[in-house]
Amino acid sequence: MTDYDIIAYTDGACKGNPGVGGWGVILVSIDGSKEFFGAEAKTTNNKMELMAAIKAIELACKEKASTVLIYTDSQYVQKGITDWIKNWKKNGWKNYAGKPVKNIELWKQLDELCCLCNVSWQWVRGHNDNPGNERADILANKGINQLRSW
Repeated sequence: MTDYDIIAYTDGACKGNPGVGGWGVILVSIDGSKEFFGAEAKTTNNKMELMAAIKAIELACKEKASTVLIYTDSQYVQKGITDWIKNWKKNGWKNYAGKPVKNIELWKQLDELCCLCNVSWQWVRGHNDNPGNERADILANKGINQLRSW
């Protein structure tokens, strides 16, 4: 494996924005890989990208991981959690324009989860032949399709 207990690939998808959305997660460890997905009826792509990251950390914690590397194709998630969040918290969860941060509850949840283990973040270009990212995208869309079939 690597220096990480778990490597996670995450992706979110949305049909319409807002619309039906899904998230997908692949957890890879020395023991193999596991796949997860879910969906929401009315959401946004950014929310699903955040949910994928949240679920990845929750699931990694259940596996008792102490170090996690998360691959995301969302610069919104990667820059938000590694850079922007510092100023949001310092400014009372307001953005650079002084307006409330969008998706604040999800950002707070992600921030709290990042305290449970050592999380590192790696951005990858979406739909650019990264097998883990491509599979996470398929899982996110599987969640959407499963919800739509109800």
